[in-house]
Amino acid sequence: MGVPRQQARGNTYRAWVTLRTDPTPRDETPRHHRLKGALAHGTHRGRTCEQWQIEVTGGGRIWYLADTSRFTCWITFAGTGHPRATDH
Repeated sequence: MGVPRQQARGNTYRAWVTLRTDPTPRDETPRHHRLKGALAHGTHRGRTCEQWQIEVTGGGRIWYLADTSRFTCWITFAGTGHPRATDH
């Protein structure tokens, strides 16, 4: 992943576990939620999916598409800096 494990090893591991066990939680939190507006959905291989975000660190984020019908997540962004796409 793009978020350096050395900088946030524990948080990165917890994000990975979350992606594997509860990628679309019923109760969203400020650190784990569905993206809004034009970013709320994304497409992977012709399938439209909900797009979610996990805040790994203050600026570090993981964005992913949740393909619930296939029980699969597709990472669309992972980085230590806040994604510019949300700066509207």
